[in-house]
Amino acid sequence: MLPFPARSLLVSCQAAATSPLHGPGPMTMMARAAEQAGAVAIRANGPADVAAIAGAVGVPVIGINKTGDRAGVYITPTLAAAAEVIRAGAALVALDGTTRPRPDGLTLAEQVSAIHDGYGVPVMADVDGYEAGLAAREAGADLVATTLSGYTGPGPVPAEPDVELVAKLAGALDCPVVAEGRYTTPELFRAALDAGAYAVVIGTAITNPGAITRRFLGALA
Repeated sequence: MLPFPARSLLVSCQAAATSPLHGPGPMTMMARAAEQAGAVAIRANGPADVAAIAGAVGVPVIGINKTGDRAGVYITPTLAAAAEVIRAGAALVALDGTTRPRPDGLTLAEQVSAIHDGYGVPVMADVDGYEAGLAAREAGADLVATTLSGYTGPGPVPAEPDVELVAKLAGALDCPVVAEGRYTTPELFRAALDAGAYAVVIGTAITNPGAITRRFLGALA
């Protein structure tokens, strides 16, 4: 059973190391504010942030553990990385669900199976395309998210979210599809749900004041 209901908003509370908000304290306050406003789950990065947030909110925490080179698999890339955030209190773990090779040599199916057997938590696979989504479900992922769409190819990252991918996966898979990546307005949030998303993860547009400020200043360009 999934730890959050359908047609819901999940808020990603993450801050880069260069941000004044980086660290468990600021991210916990951000998570509490999101929960107070109606978020039904929090996505958080790293065992320290996951532990702090899980101890401060009453909604489940989706744990990720970004390690390694961003040019390759870096969102919870290994079983050890997944174990760290699960032990820290994640109710669900999200990991790279693309078809790229994983740094510990395990296949996606082997990693998912080990998480299910060893820790008993659901797995969300962050994919970058339709075929990867199908393969992730075949590998045993409990949810498939469009998180990495637009981020693994050679070209520039698109400005708009991949609502089309959400619709295609929702029509093909027998598991929940989560929309994530560049959802910047309430209208896009609703569009993802109307396309078949079980839930939508929103991060930058809610929890990144630097990006929000730059977006407004961009109107002057």
